[in-house]
Formats: sequence, structure tokens, C-alpha cells
Amino acid sequence: MNETMTLYHGSNVKVDNPKILVMGFYKDFGYGFYCTNLEKQARKWAITKKGDSVVSVYHYHHDPTLKICSFPEMTEEWLDFVINCRQGTPHDFDIVEGPMADDQIWDYIEDLMDGIITREAFWVLAKFKYPTHQIVFCTPKSLSSIQFERSYEL
Repeated sequence: MNETMTLYHGSNVKVDNPKILVMGFYKDFGYGFYCTNLEKQARKWAITKKGDSVVSVYHYHHDPTLKICSFPEMTEEWLDFVINCRQGTPHDFDIVEGPMADDQIWDYIEDLMDGIITREAFWVLAKFKYPTHQIVFCTPKSLSSIQFERSYEL
């Protein structure tokens, strides 16, 4: 994880005061405030929302006191972590960072969980055609490591 980086959040509103939302369905890395270091990906997230499409921009500064889990790439450990989180199993990390299981990848994960495909078949199917990235701030303390800079509408 970089010491500092620019992060983006795609939504239908400006998010100048991020919060940890514990609602809706379980996500790749559990509940929290999701961002990405890929502006193009945040723009895609924003246009999928009803209403306006807004990208909020943040400055992240690494806090060594936070408990961070980082997956530089899709691995068996990443896959097991995503499956556990998507099933509602909690974790104790402040921040989790790694590749995103988009809708297509999630379909493959569900097939794996249902026994329709093997792990080996999952890895063949799961090769990304484009890079993905997500970082989730899971605790209120972790939110202090990001600062809102600006937002813009698409």
C-alpha cells in the first residue's frame, strides 16, 4: 500500500464527509467506505447510480497505527477472504485493499461456492481483461486517513 495516494469514490452525491455504512448486501471486503485509485473505475461506479453521477476525490495518507490487509493481486487468500466477506463473516481490519470481484467475477465465485465449477476452473475464468482496484475503510478511525479534496459531476 502506498504511503500517499489519490483515491476516488463514485456515487450519486458529493461525499465530503465519508461514513461507514452497514446496510445492503455484503461486499467483497465487508462493510465500509469503498474507494479506488483508478479514476475510470470510480466514474463507472458513479454512472451506475440512480440520479446524478458524482466522483469525489480524496487524498490518502498511510497511518501506521491502522490494521491493514492488502492483496496486491487475486490469490487463493484473496478468494477466500472475498467469499467469507460476501457470506457476512466479519474481519478486524481497519482497511482492506485489493482487486475487485466485479459482477462477472462474482458469478464465478458463486458457481465455485455452489460446486458448479472447481477452484482451477475459477482461476481460468477469472483472468481480468482490465485492472481493478478497491480500498475499503472499515472503521471510523480509518476514515481519518483520507481527506476530501473535491468532487465533480459527470
